[in-house]
Amino acid sequence: MPDYELMELVLFAAIPRRDVKPLAKQLIAQFGSFAEVIAAPHARLREVPGIGESVATQLKIVEAAALRLAKTELLNKPALSSWGALVDYCTAAMARSPREEFRILFLDRKNILIADEVLARGTIDHTPVYPREIVKRALELGASAIILVHNHPSGDPTPSRADIDMTRDVANAAKALNISVHDHLVVGRSGHASFKSLGLI
Repeated sequence: MPDYELMELVLFAAIPRRDVKPLAKQLIAQFGSFAEVIAAPHARLREVPGIGESVATQLKIVEAAALRLAKTELLNKPALSSWGALVDYCTAAMARSPREEFRILFLDRKNILIADEVLARGTIDHTPVYPREIVKRALELGASAIILVHNHPSGDPTPSRADIDMTRDVANAAKALNISVHDHLVVGRSGHASFKSLGLI
């Protein structure tokens, strides 16, 4: 099913008894894809002619449902053996955000996800991260391991020098308290980068 046809079905639920095909095609043309439309900020959706509060809300409900479904794939399963689902969830949750976000996935001794928290939100290219706060939260949750995740709003997931230095600082602080840092994922519209796969952790 093409993106615009799926968008038509979503719009029809919010605008019954009206031909929504032109609006569906307009949204796909303006934002680029179905995923980009539902991930667009509420305020940007409202700027589109024909998009009222009920349509914008409907689109955000679809986004929330998609994230809930993606997260369900991770629950009660070892995160490292569900790596594809983990990457899909992080990409859906963060890749299209206009600002940098820093998320921590906290794992128990069996690498089961026990908490998923956004630690900080920053600007378009920087998020302040404090290793002490990460380790403190891991101890509060009784986590044995963590996976660091952040996005690059530019779309390019290549780790920066600052990303590498910060990851090293977090890993050193965590190691002192027997908490493992399994990986650091950077997600962007054009893909993701794994510090472990790149030999950076």
